[in-house]
Order: sequence, then structure tokens, then C-alpha cells
Amino acid sequence: MKSFSTKFLLLSAVFFLFASFVFAGKKPKREMYQLTVYQYATAAQETVLTGYLKDALLPALHKMGYKNIGVFKSLANDTSAIKTLYVYMPIKSLEDQVAMAEKLSNDANYQTAGASYINAVYTAPPYTRMEVILLKAFPLAPQMQLPNLTAPKNERVYELRSYEGATEKIFANKVQMFNQGNEIDIFKRINANAVFYSEVIAGSHMPNLMYMTCYNNKADRDAHWKAFSSDPAWKTLSALPEYQHNVSHIDIMFIQPLEFSDF
Repeated sequence: MKSFSTKFLLLSAVFFLFASFVFAGKKPKREMYQLTVYQYATAAQETVLTGYLKDALLPALHKMGYKNIGVFKSLANDTSAIKTLYVYMPIKSLEDQVAMAEKLSNDANYQTAGASYINAVYTAPPYTRMEVILLKAFPLAPQMQLPNLTAPKNERVYELRSYEGATEKIFANKVQMFNQGNEIDIFKRINANAVFYSEVIAGSHMPNLMYMTCYNNKADRDAHWKAFSSDPAWKTLSALPEYQHNVSHIDIMFIQPLEFSDF
């Protein structure tokens, strides 16, 4: 007669095998992201906007349980008449975003800390325009990854790219190239520190996809992209007939995290 401990070990082993079988085929849920783009023109606007993000919005969102919120400025801000700030955050659902707005309106600390932004008058708005872009992670990159960087935030270079397609079908072909075509794997192999890959599900440049890679500095970025462009797998993939002419326009934004950004 088997001892209790022997029976327990056998049952545990069976349960472990069953659990492994059940969960092995379970795919991680594809995350959703929100990217808010602020355009502004003056130092006064920048002061109000960054103060609002640092002292009001991010603390309130952290209190609600949101994490890994990125706040970035364009590296072209010093020379551009129209300056840009980006706020990236994983979101739980569209319904949760609606609830989030209500929670913010009822958060006294948020209202006080963000008063100069929230109550700005029409003659002194904190930005020129703002755009909200909704994103859904790629099937084969379903969750964001925090970058593994060693440089201080003020030295880092993050690269945000948008690839537009001429039609929905052609755009879907580029998404497939990243996923089943293994373009993502090439970025992984060269350690490009990709934070996310995503399809835009609501935005002003559709149909398009967006993704972000990260580097310690500009030289590090250039070295990684040189490795990517010369990679044999990329040369083979990019030459395949089925993936020709699947990008009609590319926007490349070089950005840098602000000191209070989560990453």
C-alpha cells in the first residue's frame, strides 16, 4: 500500500502535467496602449504642461494602478517652432479609460496639483493641439517590455516609428512581415530594446503601425540600425516579393524620456 507522501507526490506530478498542458497553449493577452501627443510653442506652455504631467497626472494614474507610463520630449524641440511631448501608457480597456476620466475629475489632489493646466484660460492654453492615438499590441509581441539601458535618462535616445500603408490590406501585409515574417526576431537578436510593437486602431494617420526601440545614446542607436540593415535575415526578408511596397510613408521620431518618466 502506497504511503500518503507517495500518493501526494504522484497526484502533484499529475496536476503539474495537467496544468502545463492546459496553460502551454494559452497565449498572453494582447495589450492596448494610449499615446497622447502634445504640440506646443512656448517655454511657458512647456512649464505648465510638464508640471501637470509630473505633479498631477502621473501621481494620479499611479494611484489608480497604472504603471510603466512614459513621458518623452522630441529631440527636435530645441530647433523646432512646434515642439512635441509624448505620453505613453498601457491601458486596461476602453471602458476603463472612460472610468479613468471620471476618477480624475473626482480626485481632489489631482485637481489641485494640475490646476494651472486644468483651469488654463483660452488666451493661454498649455498646448497648441493634442492628439490621442489608441494602439493594440502585435500578436507575436503581445506585451510591452521595459528597456534594459544603463545610460542616464537625459542621454538616452528612444526611436518611435510610424509606418503607413496605402490600403488596409497592404498595411496588414506589413504587420504580418513583423510577426510571421520574423522582423520582430531580428530586432530581438540585435538587442534593439523594443518597448512595444502595435497596430494603430484609432489615430490620424491610419492605416498604420507604430513601434518604439530604445538606446543608450545616438551612437548606440546608429550601431544597432547598422546591424539591422546588414543582417542577412533582414536582407532576405526585405527582398521577398510578397513584402514589396507595403509601406507608403514612414515617420521617425527621436525622443528622450523626461526625468520623471517611468522608463
